Amino acid sequence: MDQRRRGTVRFSVLGRLQVDVAGRPVPLGPLKQRLVLAMLLSRPNRPVSSGLLTEVVWQDEPPRTARKNLQVYVSALRKLLGGRGDGEGGADGAGDGARIVHDCGGYRLHLERSELDALHFQDLAQAGRAARSAGELDSAADLLRRALDLWRGEPFADLRSSPLVRAAAEQLEERRLGGYEDWAEAELGRGGIAASVAEAVGDLIEQHPLRERLQAARMNALHLMGRQSEALSGYDRYRQLLARELGLAPSPALETQYRSILTAGRSGPAAGAGGAAAGPARTVLPPDTADFTGRAEQLRELTDVLGGGGRVAVLVGPTGIGKTALAVRVAHLLRAEFPDGRLLVRSRAADGSPRPWEAVLADLGRLAGLVDRPAEDPCRALGRWHGWLADRRVLLVLDDAPDEAVIRVLLPAGGSSAAVVTSRAQLAGLAPVHRVEPPPYSPAEALELLGRIIGRRRLEGDRAAAEEIVAASGMLPLAVRASGLKLAVLRHLPLREYAARLADPRMVLDELAAGDVAVRPRLALGWRDLTPAHRTALLRLGQLPLARPFTLAEAAAALGCGEDSALRALEALIATGVVTSPLDEVTAHRAVYALPRLVQLYARERAPQGPPPSAGPPRRATRGPSVRWPAGARA
Repeated sequence: MDQRRRGTVRFSVLGRLQVDVAGRPVPLGPLKQRLVLAMLLSRPNRPVSSGLLTEVVWQDEPPRTARKNLQVYVSALRKLLGGRGDGEGGADGAGDGARIVHDCGGYRLHLERSELDALHFQDLAQAGRAARSAGELDSAADLLRRALDLWRGEPFADLRSSPLVRAAAEQLEERRLGGYEDWAEAELGRGGIAASVAEAVGDLIEQHPLRERLQAARMNALHLMGRQSEALSGYDRYRQLLARELGLAPSPALETQYRSILTAGRSGPAAGAGGAAAGPARTVLPPDTADFTGRAEQLRELTDVLGGGGRVAVLVGPTGIGKTALAVRVAHLLRAEFPDGRLLVRSRAADGSPRPWEAVLADLGRLAGLVDRPAEDPCRALGRWHGWLADRRVLLVLDDAPDEAVIRVLLPAGGSSAAVVTSRAQLAGLAPVHRVEPPPYSPAEALELLGRIIGRRRLEGDRAAAEEIVAASGMLPLAVRASGLKLAVLRHLPLREYAARLADPRMVLDELAAGDVAVRPRLALGWRDLTPAHRTALLRLGQLPLARPFTLAEAAAALGCGEDSALRALEALIATGVVTSPLDEVTAHRAVYALPRLVQLYARERAPQGPPPSAGPPRRATRGPSVRWPAGARA
């Protein structure tokens, strides 16, 4: 590998654009050349079309020599970065050692993640969020602080005359704000210096007064400093601003925080709307979703069931249906009912593999302050955990349970504590529990979420295209969110054009991705959980007509077996959450089954020689009275 190309160049975009070669900044040339480099760095290791680069540099008035001029700029950048310029292959080639190569009708800039400060920031922030989710608040706060320290100012500050570069800069700014919110909540949660948090987020609130998580963190910090009146007046200013600008009220989580500060005086800290907490209430939750949409019926059901304590609720459903977001929302709403804490732990490792119950128990022990001997016998630790739960009112959220065995031993064994379990599988062996299966979004709910992300005006500008987008997303909250985040970044992309991309089933999973919010990786984790026999059955069922319900006879024909064997295969897939089951009591031979649309598309991708999906937009399936359709069956 050319050492000039790897390990000696550092790219900085978290401030003014800068490139250091061998530790020294280098001149980047004229404005148009810097614009080309800025756009390549905003999409590292991905091809950027010549048409897009032309728009970046000249907007709507490119000269006739635009293509040749681009080649000149790229050639100069290649020389600057230590590769060839006009050598082998000409300006469009990719001479040996060149970082910028001609690819797919455009150019691709190759770099390592450690060479670009924006990617380094993303890696640190992601690690910090993961540590926070695991309850490791000290590590989370330190990682997030390191990520924020990479910033030197406004990204691409001298290049924002180009709308596309400005959009890329605004996306980076959004990530920075999210990093500050995560850091503030982790810092307060670990008992850090509240004054530092109040000062940092206070400056940001002046620029972004509608960011609720910033407002919540500042309120919490001021309260911890004994400045209760300032915390309360901050809430009142935010409430008035929100009503005046958007006609909305603060979220229930922030309202709960306000009431807590109002009644608590200086006796202790209040939990922030983002889930950070300190003091006797041991609360470790992810932030509440600011644009949480729908689920009113399930929220009422879960708060009624869990509010009295001593109950277990299980949220089951296919990938992307919004189980975790719903569980976290409920946990935030039930703050007053569980004064001794609300704890969320993951039942799987970062790679999606199941964690043994002993590892999950160790996390719970640390969160509860019970771990004082690292090598304690698991059975003794389990007894201490149940004894701790029995004397308290704690809400336990066990997320993404792989099976009953990991969960059963950790659940409250009496007393006033309660638990929420989320899982793709049905967890039929858990009893007695209250089971909730969130359905896919209705079209109105899906459009509401999309509009909150991309803006109501843009959605109403082409409502028909928006309806096609949410239908192609299978009415899955995760998929709708991925669509919205992608459109929010690609502001130049018309809804009609994006709907046309989603109309091709072969492109849907590629398009439903925005940063780390992506559908395909989640589906891949579900695929990995299946046995080889289950995978084979799913591959064959995936070749049935797309997003339409099917009968037992049709399933038997697709599986190439008798109906008795097909029924057993379907019931096994129902247990994994891949196939839906009828809602009412009907005989098996009258039952109708369905595959979630996006699960079916993923299965078709995995099929070695399956026929390609039919073209055209998804068809809406009719709903019988005895069937609850999953994500995709309503699209």
